[in-house]
Amino acid sequence: MRIEFLFRLLSIVIGMALPIVGHAADWKPSNPVRLIVPVQGGTVDILARLVAPKLEQALGQPVIVEDKGGAGGNIGTDLVAKSAPNGETILVGFTAPITVNVTLFDKLPYDPQKDLVPITLAVTTPQFLTVNPSLPVHTVAEFIQYAKERPGKLSYGSISIGSASHLTMEMFKSAAGLDIVHIPYKGSAPAVADLLAGNVQAEFLVPGNVLPYLKDGKLRVIASTGRHRFPATPDVPTMIESGFKDFEATAWIGFLAPAGTPQAIIDRYNTELVRALHSPDVTKKLTDIQFEVVASTPAEFAQYIRWETPRWAKVIRDTGAKAN
Repeated sequence: MRIEFLFRLLSIVIGMALPIVGHAADWKPSNPVRLIVPVQGGTVDILARLVAPKLEQALGQPVIVEDKGGAGGNIGTDLVAKSAPNGETILVGFTAPITVNVTLFDKLPYDPQKDLVPITLAVTTPQFLTVNPSLPVHTVAEFIQYAKERPGKLSYGSISIGSASHLTMEMFKSAAGLDIVHIPYKGSAPAVADLLAGNVQAEFLVPGNVLPYLKDGKLRVIASTGRHRFPATPDVPTMIESGFKDFEATAWIGFLAPAGTPQAIIDRYNTELVRALHSPDVTKKLTDIQFEVVASTPAEFAQYIRWETPRWAKVIRDTGAKAN
């Protein structure tokens, strides 16, 4: 009797679980999907537009990429956090609005860990310390000497307040004792444009924003923030090699949904995004701009966010970085 009861109980549990699994595999949105990019252009936008056609094909609905930049990524992120949890509005998140701004800003209109649900950590990449070639520097040591001889005279750009490009330079300034003025932009396109024009002298940028300008000498890279030298630029030393022990700063991009989104929808998006990221054409294009595909599970991405948040909080406290 006991064995028979256990088999009946097991049958009931399996019967309850099967519709859930099936629903996750079969779920499709009823309306077009919006992929919200909380920064203007750049590699975050590139990634969104690479996976959008794959999602569109899998989900049977148009997938529209919308750039909603501003306030260090807070505007677009808040839009998603306050959207209906029905799988029709997805955030293409990055370092600043998810793990940095909670400390950098006095008050956020959303809580990254309460108001958003991770889907997948898509890609990661180190950054390049990049200078306008008019600067007579070719190494980190030369840059430090040049900047120290001109306190407050040099400026650096970032893709937004609170971005990895902002805080990584603040880390460098603090470690080297430099006085360089911060000029934040609304995305990588205007930041790179002003660096090319010489309106700012230096920036930390992901390789995808820099590589097109290296061969013709329009920009110069003097160091990278990875633990090892970058395959595409083997002659560029790391910050660690340049005398800054443990100086490692990685930029990343991932996908998130509004809190309350059913697990079946999260699982469906994870399945389709991981498949898209690992498709040969998308992987090649991401590799070409020097991104490493991660394509994590939701749980792994959630853990990564919990790890990154206090790490950047310490950087903000140690450097005295401000949102304004």
